[in-house]
Amino acid sequence: MRTPVEVAVRETAQLGEGPTWDPATGRLIWVDILSSRVHTYAPATGGRTVLLTAQHVGAAKPRAGGGLVLNLRDGVGLVSPAGAFSWLVHDPVPGRRGNDAAVAPDGALWAGTMRYDETPGGGTFTRVAPDGTATEILADCTVSNGIGWSPDGRLMYYIDTPTRRVDVFDRAEGTGGAVNRRPFAEFDETAGYPDGLCVDAEGCVWVAFWDGAAVRRYTPDGRLDRTLPLPVRRPTACAFGGPGLTDLYITTARVGHRAHPLAGSLLVLPDAGQGLPQPAFGG
Repeated sequence: MRTPVEVAVRETAQLGEGPTWDPATGRLIWVDILSSRVHTYAPATGGRTVLLTAQHVGAAKPRAGGGLVLNLRDGVGLVSPAGAFSWLVHDPVPGRRGNDAAVAPDGALWAGTMRYDETPGGGTFTRVAPDGTATEILADCTVSNGIGWSPDGRLMYYIDTPTRRVDVFDRAEGTGGAVNRRPFAEFDETAGYPDGLCVDAEGCVWVAFWDGAAVRRYTPDGRLDRTLPLPVRRPTACAFGGPGLTDLYITTARVGHRAHPLAGSLLVLPDAGQGLPQPAFGG
């Protein structure tokens, strides 16, 4: 039996990514990286907005005081509630761009980068504090991707896609960093490539599989306990949203293959589980 997934927003995103629920506005935020667009969708009204950015945008997250923080080609930027843009971290590297990012329980942004040609070890993974202090955590990623935290904030989950695994770190007490990296779950080629992830209220990790046409849920001990087959080959990321954080939203991509008619759309699985509130960036 196919998963009763629904189309929340029919779109033709080249590389839809990074869904995030913003409780302050009752909207889901996500990006189309290669089209340099930040989308929002309000399920209560069906209302939508699209913000065109000046560069490829890997992720967009809400700020505590309103506006957005963006993981762009050349660094991390801020958009004010009035729409004004400024750089928080400007670090341009030819041939490199920002990719997935997430906000930690302490309000810091964890932002990944990758080479456009996916050169092994050409990307980074960096913690950006609300004041703009950037601390490089990993200097040799390839496709820095999904990021999430356990319900108690003590564990951080992370994906470097070509490794075909989810890794887990311990929180570094007193610094907000991450230590003791180790495998959490590993996958063979039949699963596709792990891309974005989210963590639910039970501490289970949901992973979207690029070229795997599915989202899979893993228990806190790394055991697969649920597979959600999807009608598109390239789901990219997932996040819980809606007023009760019970609906699982899934971004998808059209790029690089003969696309299904729904590829590039925002999908939703109503009543999929119970999500965790996502913090806003503190800067």
